[in-house]
Amino acid sequence: MASRIEPIQSAPIENSTLIESSEGDDDTDLNTEGIITSLPQKKYYRQRAHVNPLSIQNLLPPVCPSVMKWSEHYPDIGPNCVEFLDIGCGYGGLLISLSTLFADKYILGIEIRIKVMDYVNDRIKSLRLTNANQYLNISVLRTNAMKYLPNYFNKAQLTKLFFLYPDPHFKKSKHKWRIISPSLLAEYAYILQIGGVLYTATDVLEVHEWMKKHITDHSLFTPMTSEELSSDSCIPLLTTSTEEAAKVTRNGGQHYIACFKRIHDPYVKY
Repeated sequence: MASRIEPIQSAPIENSTLIESSEGDDDTDLNTEGIITSLPQKKYYRQRAHVNPLSIQNLLPPVCPSVMKWSEHYPDIGPNCVEFLDIGCGYGGLLISLSTLFADKYILGIEIRIKVMDYVNDRIKSLRLTNANQYLNISVLRTNAMKYLPNYFNKAQLTKLFFLYPDPHFKKSKHKWRIISPSLLAEYAYILQIGGVLYTATDVLEVHEWMKKHITDHSLFTPMTSEELSSDSCIPLLTTSTEEAAKVTRNGGQHYIACFKRIHDPYVKY
């Protein structure tokens, strides 16, 4: 059975998860059918910044990728499939930027926080309504990337995988919650095709070193060369496209990026 998700094509106002706010009047416009036609405001989608990814139990992923109903997310997906995945997509800034840069690719954001996912969902709906035939190649769904990625994606399906400004989980006892770990890297290698790219960005040096070490130590990933980095059009987006990146820049913080290519298993003969 496919996961329980809100279809992108329609957005009844009762599903928008609006909450009271003292920061000003809501200027979100609705048409006569209750569909959002202007960009949503983040102040109405408040959510705790941190969640325990191991405690989320009420998610129903598809039993396997073949039963996932991608047409509910992408109106004209046809025989193609999702190639880019933004894990922990936040408020969707990277998705929006990638949509126009790679108009021929299907791009998905995964977010575990339900109100943040609702915001991105409504943001995409609004952009589709106000920009004819655009943003049809991006979508978002709520799931737990630490548990269910193989339920959604086939082996070697993805070409790009993004981890931008992940929750640092500073306490040592919570390091097991970090989105980059040896066991999870095995799953990322499974769904990422040979030559595919894994991108990371953070403003926390210790987290940067953690991610860099674990990915470098994995036999199925290798750091990108300076030439590869300079020719990759996604690199500038890592530190400019997301709301978290903008906040880091605004506050005078540092951006640390590390990017890796998926390589052949050195122990397998091809």
